[in-house]
Amino acid sequence: MDSSKANTSTWDKVNSWSEELLLLQSIIDKTELVETTKWGGIVYVLNGKNVLGIGGFKNYFTIWFFNGVFLKDEKKVLVNAQEGVTKSLRQWRFSAKEEVNEKEVLNYILEAIENEKQGKRFKPEKKKTIVSDFLNKELEANSNLNEYFKKFSKYKQQEFLEYIETARRDETKLSRIEKIKPMILKNIGLNDKYK
Repeated sequence: MDSSKANTSTWDKVNSWSEELLLLQSIIDKTELVETTKWGGIVYVLNGKNVLGIGGFKNYFTIWFFNGVFLKDEKKVLVNAQEGVTKSLRQWRFSAKEEVNEKEVLNYILEAIENEKQGKRFKPEKKKTIVSDFLNKELEANSNLNEYFKKFSKYKQQEFLEYIETARRDETKLSRIEKIKPMILKNIGLNDKYK
C-alpha cells in the first residue's frame, strides 16, 4: 500500500471511515482514473478533468460524481446533496462497508469515465450582465467614483450592480448607491468582509 492510501485523515472529515474509503479506492484503482488531491480531498481525474471524488462525513461515506447528472442511475442510488443548488454533482452514500457492491460501483464509475470521454459535462449558465441606469448616471456625474469603480474586477462590479438592481423601488436603489459610494472610493468590494 503506498503512503497516500494510508493517509486517509485528510479526506475523512470525521476520521471514522478509513477502511471503507480504502475499499472505494481499491475499486477506483481498477480504472484508468488518476488520483489527485483537490480542496483537501481525493479527486479522481481523466485527462485533467474531475470525474469523481470520495470522502467520509459524520453519518456516511460517499463517492461523488462531478457530472453525475448524466449517469443513468439504474439502481436509483444517487442523491443531489443540495437540491436546487447543486446542478450536476451526484453522490452515492453508504453507511456501512457491506453496502458497497463492487460490481455496481464499478459500473457507475465506468459510465462516468465514458461520459467524460464523450465530453458530457455540465456547463453552468453564464449570468446575464446587469446594467444599472441609476449607477451609470452617478458614475457619469462623478469621474472620481467612475475611476475607482473601473478598478474593480468585472465580478466585483457585477456584485455592486446586482445589489442595486435587486431593489424593487427606485428610492431603495438610490439609497443603496449612496451606501456603496464610500466603499467604492475606499476600494472595498461589496462582499469583501465575508471573504
